[in-house]
Amino acid sequence: MTRGALQDGLNFVSKLTPRRAWNTLQVVSSYALSRVTKKPRHWGSPVSISFEPTTSCNLRCPECPSGLRSFTRPTGMLPDNLFKDTIDQLHQRLLYLLFYFQGEPYLHPSFLDLVKYASKKGIYTATSTNGHYLTQDNARKTVESGLDRLIISLDGTTQDVYKQYRVGGQLDKVLEGTKRLVQQKRDLNSKTPYLIFQFLVVKPNEHQIEDAKQLAKDLGVDDVWFKTAQIYDYEHGSPLIPTIDYYSRYQQQPNGTYSLKNKLIDGCWKMWHSCVITWDGLVVPCCFDKDAHHRLGNLQNHSFKEVWRSDAYRSFRGSLLQSRSTIDMCRNCSEGTKVWG
Repeated sequence: MTRGALQDGLNFVSKLTPRRAWNTLQVVSSYALSRVTKKPRHWGSPVSISFEPTTSCNLRCPECPSGLRSFTRPTGMLPDNLFKDTIDQLHQRLLYLLFYFQGEPYLHPSFLDLVKYASKKGIYTATSTNGHYLTQDNARKTVESGLDRLIISLDGTTQDVYKQYRVGGQLDKVLEGTKRLVQQKRDLNSKTPYLIFQFLVVKPNEHQIEDAKQLAKDLGVDDVWFKTAQIYDYEHGSPLIPTIDYYSRYQQQPNGTYSLKNKLIDGCWKMWHSCVITWDGLVVPCCFDKDAHHRLGNLQNHSFKEVWRSDAYRSFRGSLLQSRSTIDMCRNCSEGTKVWG
């Protein structure tokens, strides 16, 4: 474990109040009991949530609904009052907030103000960015906001490789923005945010894995995460599926088609400890429901507790316990399976 990872871990643990610890225990125990009995029981509130600042994005990545402009739901910006009201309802038990679902968070004009609002409540805050808006001003405000973790999508160490997935992107902007963040952390004597390069491993960039590690080291980035790519139309293969088996979610069958490496288990931890909230207040089960087909409630009409305890949520959790493979979005999901190896 690196020194940065240790500091990040200690920072995360420091957010764990007695009430949040008790809530976590309630959620874990109710999920364990539900798995054993095959009946959906749920105690407690979410341990973590993902909040979507916007569906807008400046890039056109080929396996992303924002990039493809393929949403059936509308594009927009998260209203400040909707976010603050929800955080006010949840903050005493909520431990982790991921300020990301689809889109580029830094396009939201109040993004860093909203991060600061959650940070002041003692919630561990994180986000993911394509790194194109890390100006000097934004870099300083990011550090000052109290953001705990910042994931920067890299996906290539040279422009010719980077642009094959990050269509429309400019690697030099990402690297310059990263340098500004590292410098601002030093200038402000701050240990946060914990900076991570996330490298989505696909066939065009798999030869640059070691280069990504070196680049992170050279720039002063705290860590590099190598992530397997979700391919929407994988059955007949894709030019994006890596040749390195360790980094592929899919394996080729004798008949030439591809399948997810491992069978799905019935049940899903995510449905007990977390959820996703879209920019317009829709509560959906997880990050795989990118077009919000499985809408379990709307925070513009109901409190979070009403949605979280609703018959719709209970029914959805029950369907996962009985036959997860019958739910469309779950068929291409790696949660609860061994993807690597």
